[in-house]
Amino acid sequence: MVDLNFYKDKCVLVTGHTGFKGAWLCQTLRMAGARVVGYALDPPTDPSLFELAAMATQMDSVIGDVRDFDKLFATFRDYSPDVVFHLAAQPIVRESYRTPRETFETNVQGTVNVLECVRRLGFVRSVVIVTTDKVYENREWEWGYRETDALGGFDPYSASKACAEVAVKSYIRSFFADGKTAVSTARAGNVIGGGDYAADRLLPDCVRAAVLDETIIVRNPLSVRPFQHVLEPLAAYLLIAQKQYFDPSLADSYNVGPAETDCLTVGQMADLFCRAWDDGQKWRCESQANAVHEANFLRLDSTRIRTRLGWQSVWDAETAVAKTVEFTRRTLSGKDVGDTLDRQIKEYFNV
Repeated sequence: MVDLNFYKDKCVLVTGHTGFKGAWLCQTLRMAGARVVGYALDPPTDPSLFELAAMATQMDSVIGDVRDFDKLFATFRDYSPDVVFHLAAQPIVRESYRTPRETFETNVQGTVNVLECVRRLGFVRSVVIVTTDKVYENREWEWGYRETDALGGFDPYSASKACAEVAVKSYIRSFFADGKTAVSTARAGNVIGGGDYAADRLLPDCVRAAVLDETIIVRNPLSVRPFQHVLEPLAAYLLIAQKQYFDPSLADSYNVGPAETDCLTVGQMADLFCRAWDDGQKWRCESQANAVHEANFLRLDSTRIRTRLGWQSVWDAETAVAKTVEFTRRTLSGKDVGDTLDRQIKEYFNV
């Protein structure tokens, strides 16, 4: 699907490079021969994949806030990227209830700041703005949401990402309609994979409990989510940026979700993890007092990206969980984290 040779010798700016997805993306780009520039806050977790893989020594890493327009603009100006992937965000639903103002500032104004840098400087050819599957007005439908469905968002995180989508559309119509800069948004499902140490995420919670030989606590075992390995959406982002670089008419909003058979409940994913981890690992449901609202049913229809760009899922949910466990066990046994990243990236892209 993706021709990684396209990125060889290109300057690629990744916002949010110190985060989980950002680290995987930067490692993939580095392997492809790109000159990788990152712009983000310090790693959001301790430990962090970015630090464990010593990625700051392998790329140009700028520590800054996407809300700081002057510093962000200077980074764009100084490095003159050909391609931009905007991943920087406050990505946790439960955190957005605790810090709603900061969530909107980061996710909306931060996105506008990136677009404004692109607009003012004029040399970026291809931009992918990463949002989320939660941008849709959730009706608890049994079928997958399509890109033409209404945007919405109950919680501050989801609403902020929907607002970012509206801002992107405004910039496209107002400033990028000439096709000189192609801008797309990508709405991905729940990602899993090795090196995710975030709080309030299913697989990291499973890993933490398993390492401590504790029972896994699951909040909403019947909730359905489009789980996929982190390399699945990253491959889609890389493909979108590549395709629209040569054909700006392909720029659009794209859902990136797993196959219908891999839209599993949280409980089913916990079962997959327990089987992959083995050692008698178990989970149990534990309701929380004053629990915040979270959608119960969420699926994506990824027909558009499959038919227009030829993207397709490579690793199913069971494989994704197995790869997460494999990564974790290699890390725990003292294997080099960067080497493990490279192994799984090469396996996924068959290079």
